[in-house]
Amino acid sequence: MDDRCTNCDVARQLAPGLIAEIGGRSEVVRQPRGAAEERAVRAAAFACPTRSVRPDGGRLAAEWDPFPLALDGTVALCGHNSRQTAGANAYLLRRPEGTQMMIDTPRYGEELAARFAAAGPVTDVLLTHRDHAAHGRQYADRFGARLWIHEGDLAAAPDADRVLRGTEPVEIAAGVVAHPLPGHTEGSVLYVADDTYCFSGDSFYWSRADGDLAVADSVVWYSVTELAASLARTADRLRFAWVLPGHGDRMHRPVPEMARRMRELAARTAALAPRPVDFTAVRW
Repeated sequence: MDDRCTNCDVARQLAPGLIAEIGGRSEVVRQPRGAAEERAVRAAAFACPTRSVRPDGGRLAAEWDPFPLALDGTVALCGHNSRQTAGANAYLLRRPEGTQMMIDTPRYGEELAARFAAAGPVTDVLLTHRDHAAHGRQYADRFGARLWIHEGDLAAAPDADRVLRGTEPVEIAAGVVAHPLPGHTEGSVLYVADDTYCFSGDSFYWSRADGDLAVADSVVWYSVTELAASLARTADRLRFAWVLPGHGDRMHRPVPEMARRMRELAARTAALAPRPVDFTAVRW
Protein backbone atom coordinates (compact mmCIF):
# COMPACT_ATOMS: atom_id res chain seq x y z
CA MET A 1 0.00 0.00 0.00
CA ASP A 2 1.64 3.24 -1.07
CA ASP A 3 1.45 6.71 0.46
CA ARG A 4 -1.21 8.01 -1.95
CA CYS A 5 -3.94 6.32 0.12
CA THR A 6 -6.76 8.74 1.04
CA ASN A 7 -8.42 6.38 3.57
CA CYS A 8 -11.56 6.08 1.43
CA ASP A 9 -12.33 2.55 2.75
CA VAL A 10 -12.79 0.96 -0.70
CA ALA A 11 -9.94 -1.56 -0.33
CA ARG A 12 -11.09 -2.53 3.16
CA GLN A 13 -14.59 -3.29 1.87
CA LEU A 14 -13.24 -5.71 -0.70
CA ALA A 15 -10.43 -7.34 1.28
CA PRO A 16 -11.52 -7.35 4.94
CA GLY A 17 -9.02 -8.97 7.25
CA LEU A 18 -6.24 -8.38 4.72
CA ILE A 19 -6.43 -4.60 4.53
CA ALA A 20 -7.30 -2.56 7.62
CA GLU A 21 -7.29 1.04 8.84
CA ILE A 22 -4.15 1.93 10.76
CA GLY A 23 -3.23 5.48 11.68
CA GLY A 24 -5.84 7.07 9.45
CA ARG A 25 -5.04 5.13 6.26
CA SER A 26 -5.34 1.64 4.83
CA GLU A 27 -2.54 -0.86 5.38
CA VAL A 28 -2.00 -4.42 4.24
CA VAL A 29 -2.01 -6.32 7.53
CA ARG A 30 -1.67 -9.83 6.11
CA GLN A 31 -0.72 -11.32 2.78
CA PRO A 32 -3.43 -13.36 1.01
CA ARG A 33 -3.59 -17.10 1.51
CA GLY A 34 -5.28 -19.11 -1.20
CA ALA A 35 -7.11 -18.23 -4.38
CA ALA A 36 -10.14 -16.53 -2.77
CA GLU A 37 -7.99 -14.08 -0.83
CA GLU A 38 -5.83 -13.43 -3.90
CA ARG A 39 -9.01 -12.48 -5.80
CA ALA A 40 -10.10 -10.21 -2.95
CA VAL A 41 -6.82 -8.28 -2.92
CA ARG A 42 -6.83 -7.97 -6.70
CA ALA A 43 -10.37 -6.59 -6.59
CA ALA A 44 -9.21 -4.06 -3.98
CA ALA A 45 -6.32 -3.08 -6.22
CA PHE A 46 -8.51 -2.45 -9.27
CA ALA A 47 -11.12 -0.56 -7.23
CA CYS A 48 -8.72 1.69 -5.30
CA PRO A 49 -9.11 5.22 -6.71
CA THR A 50 -5.45 6.13 -6.10
CA ARG A 51 -4.10 2.73 -7.25
CA SER A 52 -2.38 2.47 -3.88
CA VAL A 53 -2.77 -1.32 -3.58
CA ARG A 54 0.08 -2.78 -5.60
CA PRO A 55 1.66 -6.22 -6.04
CA ASP A 56 5.42 -6.78 -5.86
CA GLY A 57 6.84 -5.19 -8.96
CA GLY A 58 3.97 -2.70 -9.14
CA ARG A 59 2.20 -4.03 -12.25
CA LEU A 60 -1.46 -5.01 -12.19
CA ALA A 61 -2.09 -7.60 -14.89
CA ALA A 62 -5.24 -6.80 -16.87
CA GLU A 63 -6.45 -10.39 -16.64
CA TRP A 64 -6.75 -9.98 -12.85
CA ASP A 65 -9.45 -7.31 -13.18
CA PRO A 66 -12.73 -8.82 -11.84
CA PHE A 67 -15.02 -5.89 -12.62
CA PRO A 68 -17.91 -5.57 -13.09
CA LEU A 69 -18.14 -7.88 -10.07
CA ALA A 70 -21.52 -9.59 -9.63
CA LEU A 71 -23.04 -9.22 -6.16
CA ASP A 72 -25.92 -11.43 -7.31
CA GLY A 73 -27.74 -12.04 -10.57
CA THR A 74 -29.12 -8.49 -10.71
CA VAL A 75 -26.48 -6.08 -9.37
CA ALA A 76 -22.78 -5.76 -10.14
CA LEU A 77 -20.16 -3.54 -8.54
CA CYS A 78 -18.34 -1.43 -11.15
CA GLY A 79 -15.03 -1.03 -9.28
CA HIS A 80 -12.48 1.37 -10.78
CA ASN A 81 -13.55 4.00 -8.27
CA SER A 82 -12.78 7.59 -9.21
CA ARG A 83 -10.77 10.17 -7.31
CA GLN A 84 -13.23 12.75 -8.66
CA THR A 85 -16.04 11.18 -6.61
CA ALA A 86 -13.86 10.69 -3.49
CA GLY A 87 -13.66 6.98 -4.32
CA ALA A 88 -17.42 6.36 -4.38
CA ASN A 89 -18.79 2.97 -5.39
CA ALA A 90 -20.90 2.65 -8.54
CA TYR A 91 -23.22 -0.15 -9.58
CA LEU A 92 -24.87 -1.75 -12.58
CA LEU A 93 -28.51 -2.79 -12.18
CA ARG A 94 -29.75 -5.40 -14.64
CA ARG A 95 -33.37 -5.17 -15.68
CA PRO A 96 -35.61 -8.09 -16.74
CA GLU A 97 -35.63 -7.06 -20.41
CA GLY A 98 -31.82 -7.34 -20.57
CA THR A 99 -31.00 -3.65 -20.28
CA GLN A 100 -28.99 -2.06 -17.47
CA MET A 101 -28.92 1.07 -15.36
CA MET A 102 -25.73 2.57 -13.91
CA ILE A 103 -26.03 4.09 -10.44
CA ASP A 104 -23.34 6.70 -9.89
CA THR A 105 -20.17 6.30 -11.91
CA PRO A 106 -16.69 4.80 -11.78
CA ARG A 107 -13.77 6.60 -13.41
CA TYR A 108 -14.29 7.03 -17.13
CA GLY A 109 -12.41 5.08 -19.77
CA GLU A 110 -13.47 3.81 -23.20
CA GLU A 111 -12.32 0.28 -22.40
CA LEU A 112 -14.24 0.35 -19.12
CA ALA A 113 -17.38 1.68 -20.78
CA ALA A 114 -17.25 -1.12 -23.36
CA ARG A 115 -16.84 -3.66 -20.59
CA PHE A 116 -19.83 -2.33 -18.66
CA ALA A 117 -22.00 -2.32 -21.78
CA ALA A 118 -21.06 -5.87 -22.71
CA ALA A 119 -23.81 -7.39 -20.54
CA GLY A 120 -26.51 -5.28 -22.21
CA PRO A 121 -27.40 -1.73 -23.23
CA VAL A 122 -27.28 0.88 -20.47
CA THR A 123 -30.42 3.01 -20.71
CA ASP A 124 -30.02 5.30 -17.69
CA VAL A 125 -27.29 6.77 -15.51
CA LEU A 126 -28.78 7.57 -12.10
CA LEU A 127 -26.88 10.08 -9.95
CA THR A 128 -27.59 9.90 -6.23
CA HIS A 129 -26.23 13.41 -5.57
CA ARG A 130 -23.80 16.08 -6.71
CA ASP A 131 -20.64 14.56 -5.18
CA HIS A 132 -20.91 11.57 -7.52
CA ALA A 133 -21.73 13.44 -10.74
CA ALA A 134 -18.19 13.73 -12.15
CA HIS A 135 -18.40 11.22 -15.03
CA GLY A 136 -22.16 11.08 -15.47
CA ARG A 137 -22.37 12.96 -18.77
CA GLN A 138 -19.48 11.01 -20.30
CA TYR A 139 -21.05 7.66 -19.51
CA ALA A 140 -24.53 8.76 -20.54
CA ASP A 141 -23.26 10.01 -23.89
CA ARG A 142 -21.16 6.88 -24.45
CA PHE A 143 -24.15 4.63 -23.77
CA GLY A 144 -26.79 6.84 -25.40
CA ALA A 145 -28.45 6.85 -21.97
CA ARG A 146 -30.53 9.32 -19.98
CA LEU A 147 -28.73 11.14 -17.17
CA TRP A 148 -30.78 11.68 -13.99
CA ILE A 149 -30.25 14.05 -11.06
CA HIS A 150 -32.45 15.91 -8.54
CA GLU A 151 -33.16 19.61 -8.97
CA GLY A 152 -31.48 20.34 -5.63
CA ASP A 153 -28.12 19.26 -7.08
CA LEU A 154 -28.75 20.28 -10.68
CA ALA A 155 -25.74 22.62 -10.70
CA ALA A 156 -23.52 19.51 -10.70
CA ALA A 157 -25.17 18.16 -13.88
CA PRO A 158 -26.98 21.09 -15.54
CA ASP A 159 -27.28 19.15 -18.80
CA ALA A 160 -29.10 16.21 -17.19
CA ASP A 161 -31.78 14.63 -19.36
CA ARG A 162 -34.19 13.92 -16.51
CA VAL A 163 -34.58 16.10 -13.41
CA LEU A 164 -36.30 14.79 -10.29
CA ARG A 165 -38.26 17.39 -8.31
CA GLY A 166 -39.76 17.74 -4.86
CA THR A 167 -39.66 15.10 -2.13
CA GLU A 168 -42.28 12.57 -3.21
CA PRO A 169 -41.17 9.18 -4.57
CA VAL A 170 -41.56 8.60 -8.28
CA GLU A 171 -41.33 5.42 -10.34
CA ILE A 172 -38.78 6.22 -13.05
CA ALA A 173 -38.90 2.79 -14.72
CA ALA A 174 -40.72 -0.47 -14.11
CA GLY A 175 -39.79 -1.55 -10.60
CA VAL A 176 -37.37 1.35 -10.00
CA VAL A 177 -38.43 4.13 -7.62
CA ALA A 178 -36.53 7.35 -6.85
CA HIS A 179 -36.94 8.63 -3.30
CA PRO A 180 -35.67 12.20 -2.89
CA LEU A 181 -33.84 12.39 0.44
CA PRO A 182 -32.44 15.89 1.09
CA GLY A 183 -29.89 15.93 3.86
CA HIS A 184 -26.38 14.87 2.87
CA THR A 185 -26.89 17.30 -0.02
CA GLU A 186 -29.98 19.24 -0.99
CA GLY A 187 -30.60 16.95 -3.95
CA SER A 188 -29.71 13.54 -2.52
CA VAL A 189 -31.79 10.64 -3.86
CA LEU A 190 -32.23 6.94 -3.03
CA TYR A 191 -33.04 4.56 -5.86
CA VAL A 192 -34.88 1.36 -4.85
CA ALA A 193 -35.29 -1.47 -7.34
CA ASP A 194 -37.76 -4.33 -7.06
CA ASP A 195 -38.27 -3.71 -3.32
CA THR A 196 -34.89 -5.42 -2.94
CA TYR A 197 -31.98 -3.12 -3.83
CA CYS A 198 -31.49 0.27 -2.17
CA PHE A 199 -28.82 2.45 -3.78
CA SER A 200 -28.40 4.91 -0.95
CA GLY A 201 -25.67 7.23 -2.22
CA ASP A 202 -24.16 8.95 0.81
CA SER A 203 -27.42 9.19 2.77
CA PHE A 204 -26.74 6.04 4.81
CA TYR A 205 -24.61 2.92 4.68
CA TRP A 206 -23.80 -0.27 6.59
CA SER A 207 -21.24 0.44 9.30
CA ARG A 208 -18.84 -2.40 10.11
CA ALA A 209 -17.99 -0.62 13.35
CA ASP A 210 -21.62 -0.47 14.48
CA GLY A 211 -22.95 -3.59 12.79
CA ASP A 212 -25.94 -1.54 11.66
CA LEU A 213 -27.22 1.07 9.26
CA ALA A 214 -25.60 4.44 9.91
CA VAL A 215 -25.48 8.02 8.64
CA ALA A 216 -22.17 9.83 8.26
CA ASP A 217 -23.29 12.84 10.27
CA SER A 218 -19.76 14.25 10.31
CA VAL A 219 -19.91 14.62 6.51
CA VAL A 220 -23.19 16.39 5.78
CA TRP A 221 -23.03 19.22 3.27
CA TYR A 222 -26.64 20.42 3.49
CA SER A 223 -28.42 19.69 6.78
CA VAL A 224 -28.50 16.81 9.26
CA THR A 225 -31.83 18.19 10.46
CA GLU A 226 -33.22 17.83 6.93
CA LEU A 227 -31.68 14.36 6.71
CA ALA A 228 -33.54 13.36 9.88
CA ALA A 229 -36.81 14.72 8.45
CA SER A 230 -36.21 12.88 5.17
CA LEU A 231 -35.59 9.58 6.93
CA ALA A 232 -38.66 10.06 9.12
CA ARG A 233 -40.78 10.68 6.02
CA THR A 234 -39.28 7.83 4.02
CA ALA A 235 -38.41 5.00 6.44
CA ASP A 236 -41.86 3.39 6.47
CA ARG A 237 -42.11 3.54 2.66
CA LEU A 238 -38.89 1.66 1.94
CA ARG A 239 -38.64 -2.07 1.37
CA PHE A 240 -35.26 -3.51 0.51
CA ALA A 241 -32.91 -6.35 1.37
CA TRP A 242 -29.64 -4.88 0.02
CA VAL A 243 -28.17 -1.54 1.06
CA LEU A 244 -25.73 -0.45 -1.66
CA PRO A 245 -24.11 2.87 -0.69
CA GLY A 246 -21.61 5.12 -2.37
CA HIS A 247 -19.33 5.09 0.65
CA GLY A 248 -19.33 2.50 3.41
CA ASP A 249 -20.13 -1.18 3.40
CA ARG A 250 -22.82 -3.05 1.51
CA MET A 251 -25.08 -5.48 3.35
CA HIS A 252 -27.79 -8.04 2.58
CA ARG A 253 -30.40 -8.78 5.25
CA PRO A 254 -34.04 -9.94 5.21
CA VAL A 255 -36.51 -7.25 4.19
CA PRO A 256 -38.34 -7.12 7.57
CA GLU A 257 -35.01 -6.70 9.37
CA MET A 258 -33.95 -3.85 7.10
CA ALA A 259 -37.35 -2.19 7.59
CA ARG A 260 -36.86 -2.31 11.35
CA ARG A 261 -33.30 -1.02 11.08
CA MET A 262 -34.50 1.88 8.91
CA ARG A 263 -37.04 2.94 11.51
CA GLU A 264 -34.37 2.76 14.19
CA LEU A 265 -31.95 4.75 12.03
CA ALA A 266 -34.56 7.47 11.54
CA ALA A 267 -35.02 7.70 15.31
CA ARG A 268 -31.26 7.88 15.95
CA THR A 269 -30.77 10.52 13.29
CA ALA A 270 -33.53 12.68 14.80
CA ALA A 271 -31.39 12.96 17.95
CA LEU A 272 -28.31 14.24 16.09
CA ALA A 273 -27.19 17.85 16.23
CA PRO A 274 -25.39 19.66 13.41
CA ARG A 275 -21.60 19.37 13.57
CA PRO A 276 -18.65 20.59 11.54
CA VAL A 277 -17.56 18.47 8.59
CA ASP A 278 -14.87 16.06 9.76
CA PHE A 279 -13.92 13.16 7.47
CA THR A 280 -11.78 11.58 10.18
CA ALA A 281 -14.83 11.06 12.42
CA VAL A 282 -16.65 8.62 10.10
CA ARG A 283 -17.08 5.18 11.67
CA TRP A 284 -16.74 2.77 8.76
